[in-house]
Amino acid sequence: MAALKIGSKVTNFQLPSTGDKTQSLSELKGKNIVLYFYPKDNTPGCTKESENFRDNTKKFTKLNTVILGVSRDSIKSHENFKSKLDFSFDLLSDSEEKLCRQFDVIKEKNMYGKKVMGIERSTFLIDDKGVLRNEWRKVKVDGHVAEVLEAVKNL
Repeated sequence: MAALKIGSKVTNFQLPSTGDKTQSLSELKGKNIVLYFYPKDNTPGCTKESENFRDNTKKFTKLNTVILGVSRDSIKSHENFKSKLDFSFDLLSDSEEKLCRQFDVIKEKNMYGKKVMGIERSTFLIDDKGVLRNEWRKVKVDGHVAEVLEAVKNL
C-alpha cells in the first residue's frame, strides 16, 4: 500500500474503540481528527504523550477536533489505561495493524539488542473533510502536543 500523502483523502477505517464502540473515519466527518499512534499502553513515553493530549483536550475540542490514540494493545488494556489516566478521548485497538499499515507506522525497532517490528510514535492531522493535512513521524514527546495544537489552529 502506498504511503498516504499530505493533501490526499484518507481511506475510511473502522476499529474497535474504548467505550464498547467501533470508531470509523466516516462517522467523524465534519470534525478535524488528531490520530496519534503510540507503541504501548502504560509505558513511560506513551503515558506522558497521552497525558499531554488529555491535558489539552478542551483546547482541541474548541477547535472542532477529536483526539484518537491508536496502538496494537487490546481493548481491555486500553480501557484500563484510559480509566487509570482519566482520558476523555477514545483509544483504538489495531491488533491486526490495518490502520498502522495504512499510515505506514510499523517500523523495525531495536529492543534490547533485538530487531522487532513495532509502532513508530507518529501523529496525523486529518481535516473535517477527511484530508490528511499534517504528519509528525519519529515524535519526541516534549513539546509535541503544543505543535499539533498550533497546526490545528492553522487549518
